[in-house]
Amino acid sequence: MLAAERREHLLGLLARTGKIVAKEVAAELGISEDSVRRDLRELAAEGLCQRVYGGALPASPAVVDYDARQSVAPDGKRKVASVAAGLVRPGGSVILDGGTTALAVARALPRDLDCTVITHSPTIAAALLEHPGAELFLLGGRVFKHSAVTCGAVAVEAAQNVSADLCLLGVTGVHPEAGLTTGDAEEAAMKRALAARAADTYVLASSEKIGTASQYRVLGWEKVSGLITDADPRDAVVERVGELGVEVLAAG
Repeated sequence: MLAAERREHLLGLLARTGKIVAKEVAAELGISEDSVRRDLRELAAEGLCQRVYGGALPASPAVVDYDARQSVAPDGKRKVASVAAGLVRPGGSVILDGGTTALAVARALPRDLDCTVITHSPTIAAALLEHPGAELFLLGGRVFKHSAVTCGAVAVEAAQNVSADLCLLGVTGVHPEAGLTTGDAEEAAMKRALAARAADTYVLASSEKIGTASQYRVLGWEKVSGLITDADPRDAVVERVGELGVEVLAAG
């Protein structure tokens, strides 16, 4: 089989099954695992898959920069945000992660809601300035411009000194086996620090993130209370997440 044919086969397999197991593909095609891994490296370099141990998973489309992400699945993000905003109770406290879905959550919060919002996102802080009932805490640190959030050692230390009832966490990849992932190591560390300071963590994930993976792991499913998504509840990935004991809130 020619290299171009192998490439099309791998992409087709990824689309049909949601994963590639290098050992299985090598046996099926009668080629070496090294050849499969080389093909996967090339596909990953083009952003067409995310390599993982033993093979590959679909790459998340949500790893582009902040401005570009605002045009990705805006309707799905609004649906997810509407459900997420409903989890913030009067008098309650919420850690609101950065990103475009979290920004949609901020905009969905009732203007007269009395609550405490802790965030490391300057854009979310600005969006809440006209919410008179919202007590607002902005965690400082180095600004990661790709996602318009603070991160790094200073921001992580600041996060360790707060606590909240709820954390609404954004990620770029949601997969039953790979867990919750994102595209930057320091951002992943900051997300872990935020989630650790809340009684419950709910993941914000519009449908394009379901079944995909990015390079850096944020959390395993055992650390998560729920997933909020507009993906079809009958989607195989969504069902598998539910089987792991995670509450799935439909945002259809």
